[in-house]
Amino acid sequence: MDYAGRVVVITGASSGIGEQSAEEFAKLRANVILVSRNEEKLKEVEKKLSKYKTNVFVYACDISKKNQVETMGKIIIEKFGTVDVLVNNAGFGIHNTVNETKIEEMESQMMTNFFGTMYCTKVFLPKMLEQRSGHIVNVASVAGSIGLPGMASYCASKFAMFGFSESLSHELKGTGVGITVVSPIMVRTNFFNHASFGKMPRYSATSLSSKTVANAVVRAASSPRLEIVVPQFVRFAIWIKQTLPYLINPIIGGIFRKSMKSKMD
Repeated sequence: MDYAGRVVVITGASSGIGEQSAEEFAKLRANVILVSRNEEKLKEVEKKLSKYKTNVFVYACDISKKNQVETMGKIIIEKFGTVDVLVNNAGFGIHNTVNETKIEEMESQMMTNFFGTMYCTKVFLPKMLEQRSGHIVNVASVAGSIGLPGMASYCASKFAMFGFSESLSHELKGTGVGITVVSPIMVRTNFFNHASFGKMPRYSATSLSSKTVANAVVRAASSPRLEIVVPQFVRFAIWIKQTLPYLINPIIGGIFRKSMKSKMD
């Protein structure tokens, strides 16, 4: 798809997958709107993207706050007149048992990861439907299909994101608007910098670069598929878990117990 001149809104654009996705769209001459809570970091990303000679617009917004998102949507649509691609990428995780996780920590993950996605979708979807074109890309996780112990709240938010996306995909048939979920596994970003991960190993030999996932985000923005799993072979692991849970769940539990031990060491 030719993205030159298209308007692309990316949340969580100050680092990681969001920042890299912004760069990939900028390379394609799209007008990129960078959204995040941290305006200073957004300005750094904006400066980095200036070499691509395209329009970059910074908007500081906490997407977990409904009123802030509504204002953001209004300003962006007034300024650009349209939104062609919405990338709901902002999110974070906290590693702990349900018993030890504070209820406020559970709520904050759900508010950003899921409700933030829902708020942004609600604010831009009417314009897409009006123009009968556009695409929503929701960056979820393999944790949206497999419940991981120690990540219950994060998994819940991503399960919710996938269910929301699947339901919406049925509603969007024939409207000219599409939706695709990108589900990566273990990406080398600052996601694991949260203190809750302790001394746990951050990455493995199979962990992904943010560029790999960002390329999938760009593909997703014009894809008819509901979900793109990154890397593709992990889809088989999801299928196995859903088909043979009695074999896979004990393995997942064993890995969790080892990870909690290494976290405490």
